[in-house]
Amino acid sequence: MTKADIINEIATSTGIAKKDVSAVVESFMEAIKDSLLDKKENVYLRGFGSFIIKHRAEKTARNISKNTTITIPAHDFPSFKPAKTFIEDMKK
Repeated sequence: MTKADIINEIATSTGIAKKDVSAVVESFMEAIKDSLLDKKENVYLRGFGSFIIKHRAEKTARNISKNTTITIPAHDFPSFKPAKTFIEDMKK
């Protein structure tokens, strides 16, 4: 399912114009990105899941084709953790 499919689904189920739904979906995604990138805060959506920031420590990796080693610096990356109820619903 793409973002356009989500917008169409919401528009047909609520009767709201696609343009308005698109603006809300874009704002929702922007709010999540701002929280993770700028504020460094996790986003918790009860019953759905959490968008969290995970930290990766610095590590040494190997480039097999050139037979060299490189150092990958420590960095943060976004992750999604589904809610327990969401996981249980998927198992049904």
